[in-house]
Amino acid sequence: MANDAEMNRFIDNLMGKMTLEEKIGQLNLLPGNDVTTGAVMNSPLAQLIAECKLGAVLNVNGLDKVRELQEIAVHKSRLGIPLLFGLDVIHGNVTIMPIPLAQSCTWNLNLIESGAVVAAKEATAQGINWNFSPMVDVSVDPRWGRVAEGGGEDAMLSGLVGAAMIRGYQGDFSNENMLACLKHFALYGASESGRDYNTVDMSRLRMWNQYMQSYEIALSAEPATIMSSFNVVDYVPATANKWLINDVLREKWGYKGMLVTDYASISEMTDHGIGDLKTNAARAMIAGTDMDMCSNAYSKHLAALHDEGIVADADIDRACRRVLTAKYKLGLFSDPFRFCNPKRLTTDIYTSENRKVARELAAQSFVLLKNNDNLLPLRKQGKIALIGPLADARNNMPGCWSTADRPELYSTLRECMQKELKGKAELLYSQGCNVYYSAAKQSAAAYTRNIPRVDDKEARNEALKIASCADVIVCAMGELAEMSGESASRADLSMPDAQMDLLKALASIGKPIVLLNFSGRPTVMSWESENIQSIMNVWYGGSETGDAICDVVFGKKSPCGRLTMTMPRSIGQIPIYYNYMNTGRPVGENQQKFHKYRSNYYDEFNDPLYHFGYGLTYSNIEYTDLSIEGENIRVKIKNTGAREATEVVQLYVHDVFASIVRPVKELKAFKRVTLAAGESQIVEFRLTPEMLSFRDANGNNVIEPGDFEIMVGPSSADKDLLKTTYKCKQPK
Repeated sequence: MANDAEMNRFIDNLMGKMTLEEKIGQLNLLPGNDVTTGAVMNSPLAQLIAECKLGAVLNVNGLDKVRELQEIAVHKSRLGIPLLFGLDVIHGNVTIMPIPLAQSCTWNLNLIESGAVVAAKEATAQGINWNFSPMVDVSVDPRWGRVAEGGGEDAMLSGLVGAAMIRGYQGDFSNENMLACLKHFALYGASESGRDYNTVDMSRLRMWNQYMQSYEIALSAEPATIMSSFNVVDYVPATANKWLINDVLREKWGYKGMLVTDYASISEMTDHGIGDLKTNAARAMIAGTDMDMCSNAYSKHLAALHDEGIVADADIDRACRRVLTAKYKLGLFSDPFRFCNPKRLTTDIYTSENRKVARELAAQSFVLLKNNDNLLPLRKQGKIALIGPLADARNNMPGCWSTADRPELYSTLRECMQKELKGKAELLYSQGCNVYYSAAKQSAAAYTRNIPRVDDKEARNEALKIASCADVIVCAMGELAEMSGESASRADLSMPDAQMDLLKALASIGKPIVLLNFSGRPTVMSWESENIQSIMNVWYGGSETGDAICDVVFGKKSPCGRLTMTMPRSIGQIPIYYNYMNTGRPVGENQQKFHKYRSNYYDEFNDPLYHFGYGLTYSNIEYTDLSIEGENIRVKIKNTGAREATEVVQLYVHDVFASIVRPVKELKAFKRVTLAAGESQIVEFRLTPEMLSFRDANGNNVIEPGDFEIMVGPSSADKDLLKTTYKCKQPK
């Protein structure tokens, strides 16, 4: 790749030839999902491209269409500037990885990066060179459907997951890499009441200490592009927020890449009450927003705003340069068709190597929440009843925000279990029920084509009959794929009614039950936790879900996922998160009863059902001997069980007395350690000044002397943590 000086000379020379209209054209991003092969040349997009009025296209499916559009840009426009082709490749392309929330539950950054490498390889084989991922928005409200797309409730962990994805997508910008797009800047996950696109409002202190770190950490991986968010920040839409984009992102953090709006967010500023489209275009451009996605605000109004002196040449030139720089770094000027090799369609997509990565990611993402009497792993013997509307639901396997349009490639859980048990145990199957009693609710989700409506009474009787004949029952239940993701907020996070009634009926039989809970968010499972012997959250595991579940359920692999979002006992506890601040009247964890005039509920405990960081294995890990010597923290862990296990050792810090109120604990480091049965190991962490700091209202690091509580254990729950004290001296 050419160095920066060569790149700058090239772009200077190119921009010297460009008219104002051509520069503005580079800032225009429009959808191409209605373009059909063979009709490309006659489409409205073709004319815009030929006239240099379009810089990028999103949602074009098909290598032939990508090439045809690129041919127009390169050979029929005056300056031959190539296009970017963007797509939401959120968790894989044809080989589908688990949803990002599930990936974060692996706490395995190297494996997450490998999954992103596969996604980039497959997407670029189909002509896509710009990915609108990763999302690192912190959210503490699982009602918000887009928690499925993020890395959980902790800003540090979310940022690390995002950085891993960026490294995987972008690599060294080879033919198998694509531009990443870090999103959504900023605070999108803090929407009120968990309702998508809703208002965000918070203090600067909370903003810096609980939310902004995820973006800052992800920026360390140098994403080529960033996407602004729909919401307001300090009552100003993020897309036009000069403090957010210019003062923080550009000046404080030094970001030099391209910033694109979310879908039509400039035009949506009118509904926020900011101004008409022309006014919004000016505010967004002056704030530092470079590319307009689908509002046509820049293409319609920037030239006039320039002529009126409202928008300066320098504003447009800066934005155009950033777009051209992204294209240059991607190698499009040296080879505009580097992502248009049809041979790769047969060599790079859904390969055994790609599927192996997806299968391992899925297996490591599953979180074992309960396992009474070591019911799991199951033995391959006798009769196993597989029951539930998600057990044989092919289209539901990839999960929400999936680009997969070839579900016939993917095996269902039923098919995988039949293959796994062939000749060893008898598999009995029944759909058992509908997802909901209400047909309207069930049909509201897009991926229900393989979940037919059944007669509730007949299906239930069939399920109860086979369950009575079985030695163990495996229930595949939970959310449909489209019940999570964008525009999929839920007010009730309990199991859908028809499934819950069936689960209760099955439990009354008295046979052991394994519940495989499919979801894109933490759900409320209080009844399940009290009445079902074994529960494993399998999220949406992607194209290899069925085989990955079999790997874990039958003991080929031990579960090692850990929650990255707190699971509530009831909906009334939400928002609920581990790094909360104490009140002046706390009740503490492990609350046993209601305390009058204390900060608690009359009808519910404060504690969650399952804490952040929690997850079981098929073994037992013992923690002892926590110590601090200088800046080195050590703890001994031992596998006291009979199986190999992977433990996620978590380090938390609490600032005991500070100039501002600090959370009861904050995750500062973690390590994944695999131990054979009976093996022990000393795990070490280095305590850095950053771990003891907080941010002031201007986003600056503050370190104060005093006592810090150091906590190490398998989850954020107090009962799981070993604790000691570290005394921080006056920083120099």
